Amino acid sequence: MSRDDARFEYESLRVPRGATKKESSDPKEELNEYAADGWRLVETVDYVGGGTKYLILERPVE
Repeated sequence: MSRDDARFEYESLRVPRGATKKESSDPKEELNEYAADGWRLVETVDYVGGGTKYLILERPVE
């Protein structure tokens, strides 16, 4: 099966935010855990006015 024919599943990860809700914390550890399970970051969903709300990950369906 070529990559064009591959089927994918998706996961969304909400970017962790600090107590003030104005600053996000680094999601590197969580992203590395997802990567170890075969997920890769493909897109972000941003707040209106700036800042990232969700990270969208995908991996091929086995």
